[in-house]
Amino acid sequence: MIEGVIFDLDGVLIDSEQVWDRAAAVTAQLDRELPLMPGASAAVHRLARRWPLGLASSSNRVVIDLVLKRSGLGRSFAATVSSEEVDRGKPAPDVYLAAAEALGVDRRRTMAIEDSANGIRSADAAGMAVVAVPNREFPPAPGALALAALCVDALDRLRPEALERIARARVGGGGRARPA
Repeated sequence: MIEGVIFDLDGVLIDSEQVWDRAAAVTAQLDRELPLMPGASAAVHRLARRWPLGLASSSNRVVIDLVLKRSGLGRSFAATVSSEEVDRGKPAPDVYLAAAEALGVDRRRTMAIEDSANGIRSADAAGMAVVAVPNREFPPAPGALALAALCVDALDRLRPEALERIARARVGGGGRARPA
């Protein structure tokens, strides 16, 4: 029932929120030290064995390409889209819609992995089921979290079985934000 999974980059796969706050030269900082989120690599590889993966990020293309190359995760993603490549950034659905189209999957049968309020709203507006992985230092507002089908506190808890339960619940008209 799930045709694809689309990850956000900043705050989900890479702990770059503080880097953005501290530096104008983000790519140089990330090239020196890539702060992958705990469990990011394992979660990406685990889900890539089951479904094609996409990435929908507000980061610039150069940042996306650098992170995927330096982390070794680039081969796991069949499609990547930057908000700079679509008309409207998050919270508009454009970047998620473009990623689903690039993956060749039905947006309604796609899971989105997000950490921010705007990202959650963006994926939800695109018609995707959202798994929230809230950033502890920059947590999304409760109203945004309520849009998520599942909320996990760490990528280590992101399992294919949990995504499949969400997909089954969506077919049956089932609910929103449940903790894992």
